[in-house]
Order: sequence, then C-alpha cells, then structure tokens
Amino acid sequence: MQRIIILDFGSQTTQLIGRRVRELGTFCEILPYDRYPEDDSDVIGVILSGSPLSVYADDAARPDLSRFLGRLPVLGICYGAQLLSFTLGGRVEPVGTREYGRAGLSFIDPACRLFKGIEAPSQVWMSHGDSITALPEGYRLVASTDSVRFAAFECGNAPVWGVQFHPEVMHTLQGGQLLENFVVGICGSRREWTPDSFVESSVKELRSMLGDDKVVLGLSGGVDSSVAAVLLNRAIGDRLNCIFVNHGLLRKHEFEDVLNDYKDLGLNVKGVDASAEFLSALAGESDPEKKRKIIGGKFVEVFNAEAAKIDGAKWLAQGTIYPDRIESCNITGKVIKSHHNVGGLPKDMKLRLCEPLKWLFKDEVRAVGLSLGMPRHMVFRHPFPGPGLAVRILEDITPEKVRILQDVDDVFMRSLREYGLYDRIWQAGAILLPVRTVGVMGDERTYDHAVVLRAVTSTDAMTADWAELPTDFLRNVSNEIINNVKGVNRVCYDISSKPPATIEWE
Repeated sequence: MQRIIILDFGSQTTQLIGRRVRELGTFCEILPYDRYPEDDSDVIGVILSGSPLSVYADDAARPDLSRFLGRLPVLGICYGAQLLSFTLGGRVEPVGTREYGRAGLSFIDPACRLFKGIEAPSQVWMSHGDSITALPEGYRLVASTDSVRFAAFECGNAPVWGVQFHPEVMHTLQGGQLLENFVVGICGSRREWTPDSFVESSVKELRSMLGDDKVVLGLSGGVDSSVAAVLLNRAIGDRLNCIFVNHGLLRKHEFEDVLNDYKDLGLNVKGVDASAEFLSALAGESDPEKKRKIIGGKFVEVFNAEAAKIDGAKWLAQGTIYPDRIESCNITGKVIKSHHNVGGLPKDMKLRLCEPLKWLFKDEVRAVGLSLGMPRHMVFRHPFPGPGLAVRILEDITPEKVRILQDVDDVFMRSLREYGLYDRIWQAGAILLPVRTVGVMGDERTYDHAVVLRAVTSTDAMTADWAELPTDFLRNVSNEIINNVKGVNRVCYDISSKPPATIEWE
C-alpha cells in the first residue's frame, strides 16, 4: 500500500501531521528522524516534522537526506524546512524573539504546485525561534509574510518544498489544502487507505503472522480491545481466546454488562474475577506510575495463569493504539505517562505480543469497528483507562474509595445519557481527590470526600477541550451525588483543556 513517511524530529504536532495525511485517505508512518526505511517501494513521499531544536546546534538532529532527496517528493515543515536549507547550503539564524501565533501570507507564487488553490492573504500558524535567512543555490522563494521573508520555498530542479509555518494545525486555515496538494497532487496518492482496506490488509497480515497459533487477548471493555478482538476473530476464528479480567476497578456493574456484550458478538470469552488480587497488590500505593505498573504486571500474571490452561497459546493480543505509544515515549525520550499496554509488561513475559491497532488513532479505531459490523453502543463507548479507577483515585486505593467513586461515576454517566449529552462528549468520568472538606447536611457538620467531574471533547485524544455542560445539568448531577453517595459532600467540575492538562489526572 502507498505510504507517506513522516520523519519525527520531536515536534509536539508531528502526530497532527499524521492525522491530516490519514484524513486524505493515505497511509503514513511516523518514524524517528534517523530511521528512514530501507528500500520501501511503497513510499511515495517524505515529510520532515518540526522540532524544539536548532539546526545549527551541536545536538541538532541531522539525518542523511541523500537517501530520499531528489528521489521522492519531500516537504519540510518548520525545523524540517530549516534543515533542508541549512544542510544544502542556505543559512538559518536566530531571529531574536520567538515568532509564535497567527500570521498572514502576503505573497504566494501562483505557479507553485504546493500552493495550488491558495491565495494571499492566507492565515498560517508560526512557531519558531530561528528563521531561514538565505536559500540554497537552485532554490527559490514561493511565499512570504510581512515579517518572515522565506515562509516557503521550492527547489527548481527537484521535488523539494519547505514551509516555515505549520500546515497541520487548524490555525493554518488552508493547511489541509496545502497538504492535499503535496500528498495527492505531488506525491500521487491514490487515496486507497480506508477502514475497509485496513480490515482487509490486517486480516491478511494477521493470518500470515499468527499462522496456526492460538492467541490470548486481554479484553478491557473499551472500544480498542473490543475492535482488536473482532478483527482477530475475523482473521483466526476460534483460535482466539479472549479473557476479560475484573481488576476490581471497573465502572459499576461493568464486568457483568460487558461480558454479556462480548458473548453477543460471538467471541470466545472467559470472565475472570481477580479483583481481590489486584486490590491487595495496590494496597498502600499512591504513586500513579507505580499503580499503572502494578496493574500491568498483575494483569500479565493473571493472563499467564489463564493462558497456561490453553494448549498452544503463543500470543498475547492487546488493543494498543497510536496515542498510547506516543504518550508513553516520544522521540525526545520524555514520558508523558506510562500506558499499561506499553509500560507495564514484564520483560520475561512468555507470550509474544500482537497489537493489530497500534498505528490507529481513536477515531480510526471506531471507523474500523463500524466496518467490522460492531454495534454503535460499543464502538462509540467513551474511552476508559486500562488501570480503571486506580488512576482516578488520587491516593492509595481501598474498597471503600472504589465504592464511592463507582457510585459517583454511575450518577454522572447515567445523567449524561438521560440528558442526551453522552454522544457529544469524547470522554467523561469522576476523580476522587485526596482531600476532605467541611460540609453541612441535615444541620450537622460533615467532613467527607470531594470529587471532580471531568468531561472533554476531542477527535483523537491528542488535544482536548473541556466540555461546556449546561448549568442545570451540573447542578442536578451535583445534588444527586451529594444526596445519594455516602462519603461525598463536595462536587467540582474540571475546566482545563489538553494541553496543558491531560485528560486523566494521573
């Protein structure tokens, strides 16, 4: 299948480039800047991402561009454009002050293929501390702003372009058109990547990879593992053995309800109630990273015990998706948070790992689920963290705290559905704070827990805005929680977006 390679130099928006390319019906892979694939005939173009680094610094990321330059179409974005200029004999210098925010292209060369259908003035988004001050020989200026002369350039005798701005962000109003011009118009994408094509190719790849082996899949109740299960079931049928583990930190009644859903899908699934083991292992632990790793480790222990009962099981399948891997370790090596699918697996795990959704963003996972014929209530179920309520209890975990948070969460989620708000929200849940507050109930003083309600809107979890829920909804939910959930006397609502916050608190 045709693909675009995006070489990542550590930009926070590299994944947005990938999302925009996928939206154009073109498969892409984001790879570290120094890992361009060897002799991949399916590659039709290369995009160089932005970076927090300076191209002239000693620690700058400077790969061997000769491996694709002049052979394939290349688009450099921000740092990528500066890298092209600097490496090929141009000049890049600090501008003194950081150029950040909206700008307008005051000049666009109408003959440039990259800007086909885009006319000045056109709003773009700048985010850089260095600027290109001279182009290499054979390159020419194709776009400028009032303050950035070399806002875009192209090579006169090779398919190479560079833009100082970020076409992948929504603030560049015609950025989608520019990327389409590159991916479709210049690289010649046939736009053949679709959910149906992903299912078809994945089934073939899974059959080839797994052979006659049996696979054990860890179901969590969420859309990711559920779609992975149905996809694997289509590929290998009854050689897929699904295990749904109750770690005691699921939503209220979720273990029983979701187990029934899986059986209705025709999956070979076994429910294992290991809640006592997990809660015992977590006792006294309040550090979020340690909680995630404890749950990941315990999860694999339970799996090893169950897998040992399945003759010939050689693979552990998981619903790991792309944002999980991105947040667990990006190109700069800085961990945002460890996901249990990524950071909690022990090195001595006996089963080999199978991750059929590892390149998909959340909305793509849902599209694949619909393509597989899954019911909408499962496909559009809100994301829920693998460690469950463990990372929504911001202190050590006890059965009583779990009971409180399950009851609070149940009121919140049920109310979202009753008010017709559930499908307008990307993710919602409640957080139990590690503080108690003074209250008055029935003319008596109380000293009980405070909880926070969190609801966000998003498309892929890489960015998210807090949901502006109606005041009367929040009022009624707060009243119901305080009046009916024993141990809670204060309800707050989180109005922070991602970034700078993350969706979960831990």
